[in-house]
Amino acid sequence: MQNQQTHTQDIQTPLVSFIVTTYNLPANYLKECLESITQLSLNPKEREIILVDDGSDVCPLNELQEYLTDIIYLRQPNQGASVARNYGMQLAKGKFIQFVDGDDYLILSAYEHCLDIVRYHQPDIVTFELSQSKEDEPSYELPTPVSGTEFMNNNNLHGSACSYIFRRAILGSLQFTPGLVYGEDEEFTPQLFLRAERIFKTQSEAYYYRDNKNSITHQADQEKIALHMDNNLEVILHLQGLLDIIPVADRQALNRRIAQLTMDYLYNNIRLRHSLKSLNHTIKILREHGLYPLPNKDYTKKYIMFRKLISTYLGRLILLCMTK
Repeated sequence: MQNQQTHTQDIQTPLVSFIVTTYNLPANYLKECLESITQLSLNPKEREIILVDDGSDVCPLNELQEYLTDIIYLRQPNQGASVARNYGMQLAKGKFIQFVDGDDYLILSAYEHCLDIVRYHQPDIVTFELSQSKEDEPSYELPTPVSGTEFMNNNNLHGSACSYIFRRAILGSLQFTPGLVYGEDEEFTPQLFLRAERIFKTQSEAYYYRDNKNSITHQADQEKIALHMDNNLEVILHLQGLLDIIPVADRQALNRRIAQLTMDYLYNNIRLRHSLKSLNHTIKILREHGLYPLPNKDYTKKYIMFRKLISTYLGRLILLCMTK
C-alpha cells in the first residue's frame, strides 16, 4: 500500500503545524483532540493540522466529517510513530511544530499562554507540563530564555516529544529513528534541544495525556519487555556516540542526559524484570560501554540516591525489594 495524502485545506505559511498521529484510536478521542486545536485563537490560516494515520484498520475520516476542511489527512502502512511523525514533518509548512498524540488533547488557556510566547518572544522552543487533570489553570509567568545547552545542564528533560512546541527551522535533517518502538522521543528531544538558542520553560499544564493501557507499564509480555530494554539501550548508545561529534560546549549537557537515561534504564530493568541476575548482567553490559558506574554528579536528589544504591550489592537488593 502506498502512502496516501488527502489535502482538505489551503494553507500558505501557518504559524503552527500540529502533527497528530493515530492508529486504531476511538473516534471520540480523535474528535476531542482535533477540537482542542481548532478552538485555539489561531485562525485557519495560522494553523495547519496534519493527521497522520499509521495504517489504522478502518480509515477514521468518515467519523471526522466536521473537521475535513481543517485537516490534511495522510495515511501510511503501519510503520510506527517515528515514521508517522517523520512523514508529517516532511510536509509541514508551519513556522513551528507541535506533536499531539491522537488520544490526547491540548488544554486551552494553558496552551494559549505558550502560543503568546511563540507569537511575541521569538522562541526556538517553548516547554510546558503534561497533565492528567482536566483543570485549565495556566501559569502566566514569562520565563527567561536560555540556550539548549544551558537548559540541559540545569533541567531534566521530559521524555515526551509532545511536551514542547518548537521552531521548524532548527530541525535541519533531524528525524525520529524508524523502527524504534520505545524510546524514540528520548533520542529525538535532546538532539533538538541542543540546536536551540532560546528555550522558554513554562509551568503551564497545557497538554492532557491519557494513561496508555498498552504501554510497557501495563504489560507482562516478556518479548515486549525485552524490546523495550533493547530499544532504550540503543538510544543511550546512539546519544553516547554523538559526544565525539558535537561541539565541546554541548558535551556536558548531553552527558547529563545520558546519565539520567542510564539511571532510568537500570531502574526499568529492576522494575520490569525483578531479577538480581538480570540486573547484574545489565550492569556488566553498561560497564563495557563506559556507562557504569554512573557519574558522580549531583544532578538531582533522586539521581544521587539511586547512584549510591546501585553501586553496591546491598543497595541493589534494596532497590529490588522497593519495586516488588
